[in-house]
Amino acid sequence: MNKVWISTLAVVLMATPAWAQDKTPKSDKAHGAAEVQKDILDHRAMADAHLTAAKCLESGKGEKACHAQLAKDCKGLGIGTLCGMKHKH
Repeated sequence: MNKVWISTLAVVLMATPAWAQDKTPKSDKAHGAAEVQKDILDHRAMADAHLTAAKCLESGKGEKACHAQLAKDCKGLGIGTLCGMKHKH
């Protein structure tokens, strides 16, 4: 074999593991039963925190106070201080 063919083959063989890797994000992979139950509980807790925040805003307490409580309620649950929710404004 000539050098060009061997070099090309070497490049293809070195790149093959990258092609064969599972590109599915970790968060999209199947969870075990315990992880699914934890996800369910976390989502329920986040929903409860947001419902409490909505009721707080409805009561007229103000966005600053309601978001402060939401941040406390969401600690350790979601992404960021407000359980991953972002408003358009």
